[in-house]
Amino acid sequence: MTAPQTSSPHIPSELRTPRLLLRAPRPEDAAALHAAVQVSLPELQKWMVWAQEPADLHATAENLRGAEERYATREELRLLVWNAAGTQLIGSSGFHALDWRVPKGEIGYWISSAHTGLGYAQEVAGALTTFGLKTLGLRRIEIRCDSTNERSARIPRTLEYTLDATLRNNAVAANEPGRLRDTLIFSVVR
Repeated sequence: MTAPQTSSPHIPSELRTPRLLLRAPRPEDAAALHAAVQVSLPELQKWMVWAQEPADLHATAENLRGAEERYATREELRLLVWNAAGTQLIGSSGFHALDWRVPKGEIGYWISSAHTGLGYAQEVAGALTTFGLKTLGLRRIEIRCDSTNERSARIPRTLEYTLDATLRNNAVAANEPGRLRDTLIFSVVR
């Protein structure tokens, strides 16, 4: 959670892949983010605790204000995923659970239901892996997911992450608090 020392590299507020723009969040992105979450709720609620009680537009803007502040202080590097022109929100990703002392972080991602199945999550995770290792100087990057979320687990496997562990019965299912779930932890290290 510790922010990087002053000698850390400059961290840009946007990255590009061949098809996408990954950009630090801004409060004015609230309408696009809120709309993408709303249309994706049936899928998101299977896996994401935060999707069980989705935020309204005002709360989404407040959430983005906080994300913008955490990006500036390097506590969290959340990035919104846009089409290459920056006109349509595709999803959200970024580095969470940053510990600059190691340094390490965890990549999280979700793609709006209208855009799933097109390889965007893999493209984003691949770009962030390269960015994390080469630009940020991370020594360890993790991707965690529910063991039954096959689509999400396919991404770190395809990117040649190593499956470090399966944490058995370590959390409750996002959409069924009475059911325990297992979590897969994948990593890449340098």
